[in-house]
Amino acid sequence: MILIFCAPSGSGKSTFVQYLLNRYNNFELSISATSRKPRGTEQHGVEYYFLSAEEFRQLILDEKLVEYQEVYEDYFYGTLKSEIERIQSAGKHVIFDVDVKGGLNLKKIFGKDALSIFIMPPSIEELRKRLVSRGTDSEEMIEKRIQKASVELQDAPLFDRIIVNDNLQNALQELDNTLREKQLITQPF
Repeated sequence: MILIFCAPSGSGKSTFVQYLLNRYNNFELSISATSRKPRGTEQHGVEYYFLSAEEFRQLILDEKLVEYQEVYEDYFYGTLKSEIERIQSAGKHVIFDVDVKGGLNLKKIFGKDALSIFIMPPSIEELRKRLVSRGTDSEEMIEKRIQKASVELQDAPLFDRIIVNDNLQNALQELDNTLREKQLITQPF
């Protein structure tokens, strides 16, 4: 099964992904490729495969990506075919932590073999607070992310499930219930 997590930047989707990876052993994160620079302590091959825009364009030409998006000028994000093959050959469910456009593309590609989950922030105001407190973006980039989030929130109904991240414990319980219902989890390890 393909599990797709999407949300506007700062909504907490990475927290949900880490929760699953730490709690259950039948999931593995597909590491996305990106042409953006690493933030903070991010490492190549751990959070992302960090590439130049030119390297990313070559992957596109070589048809080595399942899907990709140019989110901002020269800021590419995409899914490597080799990541899906690696995880599935290990007998695990593939988790994607991707932007909304990428998630919708993956859902189109994988159809019923994918469960798409949209992590909804409680409000745009709360999202702004989270982005500011994260301390990784300039004010200009925060404004770009807020503008993008306003558009992305309109796509939430296109996902299989929407989980509002206003109370983390309740939201994680809702995630567990959803995955149990789909028979993707049983007991934590």
